[in-house]
Amino acid sequence: MDAIGYLAASLVLAAFWMRSLSALRYVAIASNLAFIAYGYIGDLMPVLLLHMLLLPVNVFRLAELCLSDKEGDPGMN
Repeated sequence: MDAIGYLAASLVLAAFWMRSLSALRYVAIASNLAFIAYGYIGDLMPVLLLHMLLLPVNVFRLAELCLSDKEGDPGMN
């Protein structure tokens, strides 16, 4: 269980090093998934709920970013 927690925390740290928004969103989604597993396995309801709420936000923002890239909107990168 600790390994999942350390993985999730490492992904959050990695997200802060991302220069592009799309890379940040991909890493944030991976972090959300790892924290959801960690919260579920460890019965940590606040962690589980937070990342279950953040996951769709990150997915939505990534989709928004991908759509803006296709439309050529430079403001989203």
